[in-house]
Amino acid sequence: MPAVSKGDGMRGLAVFISDIRNCKSKEAEIKRINKELANIRSKFKGDKALDGYSKKKYVCKLLFIFLLGHDIDFGHMEAVNLLSSNKYTEKQIGYLFISVLVNSNSDLISLINNALKNDLSSRNPTFMNLALHCIANVGSREMAEAFAAEVPRILVAGDTMDSVKQSAALCLLRLNRTSPDLVLMGEWTARVVHLLNDQHLGVVTAATSLITTLAQKSPEDFKTSVSLAVARLSRIVSSASTDLQDYTYYFVAAPWLSVKLLRLLQCYPPPEDGAIRGRLTECLETILNKAQEPPKSKKVQHSNAKNAVLFEAISLIIHHDSEPTLLVRACNQLGQFLQHRETNLRYLALESMCTLASSEFSHEAVKTHIETVINALKSERDVSVRQRAVDLLYAMCDRSNAKQIVAEMLSYLETADYSIREEIVLKVAILAEKYAVDYTWYVDTILNLIRFAGDYVSDEVWYRVIQIVINRDEVQGYAAKTVFEALQAPACHENLVKVGGYILGEFGNLIAGDSRSSPLIQFDLLHSKFHLCSVPTRALLLSAYIKFINLFPEVKGTIQEVLRSDSQLRNADVELQQRAVEYLRLSCIASTDILATVLEEMPPFPERESSILAKLKRKKGPGNLHPDLDENRKERSANGGTADHSSTTSNAKSSPLSFVGDLLAPASTAPPTNRPRPVSSSYLLQAPLTPMPPQASAVPVLLSTGPLFQVAASPTPSTDLLGLGSTITTQNSAPPASKGTSLLVDVFSENIAAFPVETPVAVGPVADENFSRFVCKNNGVLYENQLLQIGLKSEFRQNLGRMYVFFGNKTSTQFMNFAASVVCQDTLQAQLNVHAKPADPTVDGGAQLQQILNIECVSDFVDAPVLNIQFRYGGTLQSIAVKLPITLNKFFQPTEMTSQDFFQRWKQLGAPQQEVQKIFKAKHSMDTEVTKAKIMGFGAALLDGVDPNPSNFVGAGVIHTKTTQVGCLLRLEPNTQAQMYRLTLRTSRDTVSQRLCDLLSEQF
Repeated sequence: MPAVSKGDGMRGLAVFISDIRNCKSKEAEIKRINKELANIRSKFKGDKALDGYSKKKYVCKLLFIFLLGHDIDFGHMEAVNLLSSNKYTEKQIGYLFISVLVNSNSDLISLINNALKNDLSSRNPTFMNLALHCIANVGSREMAEAFAAEVPRILVAGDTMDSVKQSAALCLLRLNRTSPDLVLMGEWTARVVHLLNDQHLGVVTAATSLITTLAQKSPEDFKTSVSLAVARLSRIVSSASTDLQDYTYYFVAAPWLSVKLLRLLQCYPPPEDGAIRGRLTECLETILNKAQEPPKSKKVQHSNAKNAVLFEAISLIIHHDSEPTLLVRACNQLGQFLQHRETNLRYLALESMCTLASSEFSHEAVKTHIETVINALKSERDVSVRQRAVDLLYAMCDRSNAKQIVAEMLSYLETADYSIREEIVLKVAILAEKYAVDYTWYVDTILNLIRFAGDYVSDEVWYRVIQIVINRDEVQGYAAKTVFEALQAPACHENLVKVGGYILGEFGNLIAGDSRSSPLIQFDLLHSKFHLCSVPTRALLLSAYIKFINLFPEVKGTIQEVLRSDSQLRNADVELQQRAVEYLRLSCIASTDILATVLEEMPPFPERESSILAKLKRKKGPGNLHPDLDENRKERSANGGTADHSSTTSNAKSSPLSFVGDLLAPASTAPPTNRPRPVSSSYLLQAPLTPMPPQASAVPVLLSTGPLFQVAASPTPSTDLLGLGSTITTQNSAPPASKGTSLLVDVFSENIAAFPVETPVAVGPVADENFSRFVCKNNGVLYENQLLQIGLKSEFRQNLGRMYVFFGNKTSTQFMNFAASVVCQDTLQAQLNVHAKPADPTVDGGAQLQQILNIECVSDFVDAPVLNIQFRYGGTLQSIAVKLPITLNKFFQPTEMTSQDFFQRWKQLGAPQQEVQKIFKAKHSMDTEVTKAKIMGFGAALLDGVDPNPSNFVGAGVIHTKTTQVGCLLRLEPNTQAQMYRLTLRTSRDTVSQRLCDLLSEQF
């Protein structure tokens, strides 16, 4: 930048600023400013031959007055005239005034654009920099239209100075943010990417910021930047601080550039080229190693720069989620920060470990820090750090530690900050439901939640515990006894009264045999809370009373007296009055049989995923839309590497699976024999029955023949327990199944017409970068760009599967005409049935949409279906095609075998066409535990002690299709010295052997 001479000091400006500062009052300041404005106006109007210095001085005064908060409505033309000056200081002030005061709709834009063009073509680097800064600062659409093609040319020109290249890159970045549709790199793409090899690190830093933004918009166009970014990063992390003296910050080499390069690499999956991938792994290992070195300076700037690079490297490791060794090392490094004296580091460590906990490779490593996290929850002073500790405990929870974590959360809940209590309540409720095998523990946990934080227990939580109790015969007596004892406390939260009223109204007869909980005592206990409750709770208690008349005829008279009282029959609230009148009339005129029919027990609820999880997602707000962890993986880790693959019995209640709902339970599940079943199973699936909500109007009982607690036909959001929002239809409204209907529709029957598989060809290139990562796991992010994130959560049993596809809108703009369809090409249509449920055509900004795919494997297959997504974003039609990870091994059911049975079957499958063998080079580290996890994730049962060589891995299972079952045996022989594997598969079908071999070999 040119030196500014002493003559440019503008003494008049300094005097004016001094006068303003010396003003004693606001009125004096305004008077002085008005005087100066009048003087400047007269100078601009009267003296046509003002020299450049005077114009600059007066324009500076106007700029200062504007910065004081006063409006300026003249002087713009004089500022534009300064742009044509050949003096740097005058041109600088002109550009500064325009950047601050000129509106993008100003009539002077055309004149300004002409001056900008002259300076950009002058080849004077100082003037070019000023012009580029002005374009970036104004950033209007008119300027983007005028210079979007010119700036890239300056950026990649061979004779452009380094300082101008930096300004051009940042100017282009600004224009891309304000008018992305006008910034089209086209022919300049390759040359812009090549800037990553520039000798000047300032140019590389600016170019990296630009390329990162452009890569998010058009990842395919900038894919070549990955290799150059890795090469540049490798040179930085391997260099000494003295090698990059100009860009070394407190002994850390180019920290800002390193962070930007690591963020650029997070726009892409792990490199496919082995050499590049290896070099990147070395870089990340070097960064992790440097974090262990003693600090070279005690100043906070050194540790901040060092940790900034470290955390960004860990973010890249988590993003790739493909290197088990790096993931575990990253977890251990973060674990050291959990006890660091710096609060920000503890916060960042907890936040990063939450993401690590979702990886199948690092989940176990995260669990080793459970005691440290619990200690942070108890002793941390900062509430935001405590909240991250709660999040991490929630993320690391599985069947092995669920009771410990839930107990610690409950203990903390009593002293937790009010701002996070509701979130803790939701998480405890979800974990207790998700990982409970002992239902009595679940009931105790929810009741403790109500005791400790009743005000923060939402309706979804107590609705859910009632659902669970009604659906599980074995816990009903315990629940009745427990709520009865809890209600005896002098002060009970109203939510506890609701739960107690509902459960005792349904199952009070199970504890009535004890003299301490006789029917009259139960009624007196409930009625003692009646006058303390709100109207909705009183309405529920009245429903419990009428249920008592059916369960305990001996208390009929007592209850009728309560219903006859003036406080009920003449109640000011119409809801209570109507219930009292109708219930009293019903108890008087109805025969015993009619009474038993009307007041029968509630039928079981359909098993579904709890709406508590949806409420938690809404409370946390839009962010990463990753589905939950794979339950099978968590169960394996909890059981020491073995999974329970036993088949589900016909009675869903006896299943040891999670409360969250057996989504694949057969439609033929029988209801309990000791309970009336007034509606069909398909009807229950379509219309969830819920407890009487506080806001719902009562259904006239005399006109109803259904269960008493059933709500009206169109549930409100607060009454729809399962978050389904489906409407109740009559039993006869279900369309009859045709003879040609697939078995799949029957198994997943919800009386909703399924969309058949689309037959058109997939539009555009099919994204399959993450396809292979889903071969051995069922959950995760399948696809992501700057607009949309697609996550999957799937379950498979025998030849059937269900896949939940989550579409996350990452923008703030609504997606219109959203449509997602599944395409099965050619022969795949006869081999695989995929039915897609209808999805909402709009996706709000920051929101998430779920679509369900029901899958049936008819016969063995090789190809995979394609998911086509189309929607309008900002008026532009977007089309995305993604390969769905539905592979043959998803229908693999593990089979346990003894050593004798295995080798006997191995010999039986000895025909040449039944065996496929493949010898291949290891692509990843040959870790024994990771290999075991992958084989079990593949679907086979890992058989220990079968192979004479303990380092070999042996597995067995059965592939289930609609037409046949194919037995499969596999043997994996690792050679750690040669870094090679030999994989052998034997099945009764040669096509199955080949496909399974191809799929499994790609995982190692």
